[in-house]
Amino acid sequence: MQQHNNQPRLLRGLNARHIRFIALGSAIGTGLFYGSAAAIQTAGPAVLLAYLLGGAAVFIVMRALGEMAVRNAIPGSFGSYARHYLGPLAGFITGWTYIFEMIIVCLADVTAFGIYMGLWYPDVPRWVWVLSIIFFIGAMNLCHVRVFGEMEFWLSLLKVAAIIAMIAAGAGIIFFGFGQNFPATGVSNLWENGGFAPNGWEGIIASLGIVMFAFGGIEIIGITAAEAQDPKKVIPQAINTIPLRIVLFYVCTLAVLMAIFPWNSIGQGGSPFVLIFSGLGIPAAANILNIIVISATISAINSDIFGAGRMMYGMAKEGMAPKSCLRISSHGVPWMTVLVMGGSLLAAVVLNWLIPERIFVLIASLAAFATLWVWIMILLSHFAMRRSMSSAEKANIAFPVPFWPLAPILTLLFMGLVIAVLGWFETTRMALIAGLVWLALLIVVWFTRAKKNVGETVTE
Repeated sequence: MQQHNNQPRLLRGLNARHIRFIALGSAIGTGLFYGSAAAIQTAGPAVLLAYLLGGAAVFIVMRALGEMAVRNAIPGSFGSYARHYLGPLAGFITGWTYIFEMIIVCLADVTAFGIYMGLWYPDVPRWVWVLSIIFFIGAMNLCHVRVFGEMEFWLSLLKVAAIIAMIAAGAGIIFFGFGQNFPATGVSNLWENGGFAPNGWEGIIASLGIVMFAFGGIEIIGITAAEAQDPKKVIPQAINTIPLRIVLFYVCTLAVLMAIFPWNSIGQGGSPFVLIFSGLGIPAAANILNIIVISATISAINSDIFGAGRMMYGMAKEGMAPKSCLRISSHGVPWMTVLVMGGSLLAAVVLNWLIPERIFVLIASLAAFATLWVWIMILLSHFAMRRSMSSAEKANIAFPVPFWPLAPILTLLFMGLVIAVLGWFETTRMALIAGLVWLALLIVVWFTRAKKNVGETVTE
């Protein structure tokens, strides 16, 4: 099966500004605005160390992905790299696990959206909001890729501006106070309530699952390469700003939050960010912030549906997904993959109807497992790529991983530790079991159905 030149195809409609903010949109969402409360409860103020440690590991993964993407920017991204360097089975498992990860992350995001809307409409069942946001995002993803890029840019810009404003306002409260009723808090809350690490190293390690969930989706940078106008320039730029983003958006934000409020009081009701302003007695600010966290959630869902859809399209080109996923609209959008993602998200409507209270931590843990698996496969693909290169090719790498090979090896060991952590703690054990069942299911599907289709590569 071939797509002829007069048929629709993916368009290179994303510029550097779009890609930088798509990456932000995917990595700064529910994990920061809602999931951070669960991580804080687990580790106390020492959760900052978990975010720094996790952030360093994510940066190495992204540099490995960046090295491969700059060398060869293709629609299937790391799914295709795994197939090429580790074999077809590895590519099949990696691609479908990423799609699974995006569906699970979207489940968490649409669930959080329902929770946020509950601030204004406490009597409306949460599943109503979940259903409405699925239809809205589905419609957005059927537009031209440039429309998607622009929407993602403005939504991400809004939340970035809000986070910077929150850090500035929080710093003002810490050092100068706020009016008569709110004296300067200082930073003593970071160590006064049971110490900096009230639950010891065990608490820090236990929080790693939720912390890594927060970073999940950042690998979408690799997928955008196929629709970037100048991937060799914009991909390195987007990846090299990751350390700054992690320090600013995660570490600074949560440090300010825990300096103002005792860590053990955070997360009792909704987003920790809304609590800052409602705690100051500014009801309008709480509403404004709720709008911001809602826009952040929409932005994250938007990015995730885009990423999963493009991965499905890339896999369909290699015979690893149904051929119907190759259908592209006149706007250059693989519309069937958007419909598949929207249909999958209807599971969130059912879950929020059946078990609204317990859904978030389970979903976050399951997403963390899928995320970690994808990152491990990116690192292993990168090792295999390096092994296949000649000395001359290695000398001419345009965007090499720093501290090779020590940094990638340490990162792999760290990822293995976090997966072990998911199985160690009772609250997340079910997620690890479900993740392993998912991998087993993929292997069965591969040997019974998918293997015989591989090789029917479709060219544009």
